Amino acid sequence: MLSLKVFSLFFVVVLLLSLGASIAQATRHSETAERGGWWSARRDSAGIAPDPRAFANLAIVQVYAAPTYGWKGRIAVHPWIIFKRAGETHYNRYEVISWGSGDKVRHNTNLPDGYWYGAKPRLLVNHRGPEAEAMIPQIEAAIQSYPWPTTYHAWPGPNSNTFLAHIGREVPALKLDLPANALGKDYRPLWRPVGLPPSGRGLQVSVLGVAGVTLGAEEGFEVNLLGLNMGLDFTPFRLRLPFIGGLGNDNLQQDKP
Repeated sequence: MLSLKVFSLFFVVVLLLSLGASIAQATRHSETAERGGWWSARRDSAGIAPDPRAFANLAIVQVYAAPTYGWKGRIAVHPWIIFKRAGETHYNRYEVISWGSGDKVRHNTNLPDGYWYGAKPRLLVNHRGPEAEAMIPQIEAAIQSYPWPTTYHAWPGPNSNTFLAHIGREVPALKLDLPANALGKDYRPLWRPVGLPPSGRGLQVSVLGVAGVTLGAEEGFEVNLLGLNMGLDFTPFRLRLPFIGGLGNDNLQQDKP
C-alpha cells in the first residue's frame, strides 16, 4: 500500500515537472508563439533537408516532428515523413492532418522541412543511399495500408502520430523512435491490443493508447497511462517523459544536410 502511494506521488511530481519544463521551453522559443494567428505563422523551410537537386543521385528518407500548433504544442508533437529515390529532384512528404473532410493522409501539402505553424521541426530519422532506396517501396505500401485514412481523434488516436507509428511498425529498417510526447503513437484497436511497438522491433501491449506497456529496440521501456508516457531508453540512455519527450541525450536528433 505504501509503495503504491510512493509511486503515485512520484508519477504526479514527474508530470508536474515535465509540464512545467514544457511550458518554459515553449515560452523561451518565441517562434512558436501564436501571435497573428495560424494563418500568419511561419511555414517556410527550416533548412534541414538536403537540397534534392544537389543530392539528385542519392535516395533519402527522413522523419521530422515539431510541436503542434497552439496550446497542444506544450504537450504533443506533429510528425511527418519525407523521401525521394535516387534520380529524383523532389521530395514526397506524407502526414496526417486533422482539418478538412475525406482523407486525412496528405501528400505534399507542406514543404519537406517546413516550420509547422511557427515551430521549427527536428530530425528524428535520417537514412541515405541504398538503405533508403530499399525501404521506400515498403514506406509507400505502409502509407497505403494505414487503417484509419479518414478518421482523426487528437486523443487517444488515431492521429498524426498513429500514422507514423504504423509506418514504423511496417518498416522496421526505419528504426523509428517517436518521442514520449508523440501522443497517439501507442493507439491500438481493442481487437488487437498486443503487437509491435512503433519501432517495429519489440513488444507492445496497449488498450486504445490509453494504458499500456512498450518494450522496444528504439523505445526502451515505456509505460503509458492516459496517453502520458514515462520510461527509460537505452539507445541512447535517457529518461522518456510526458510533455517534453525526454531528458538526457536529446530525444529528437538534429542533423545537417
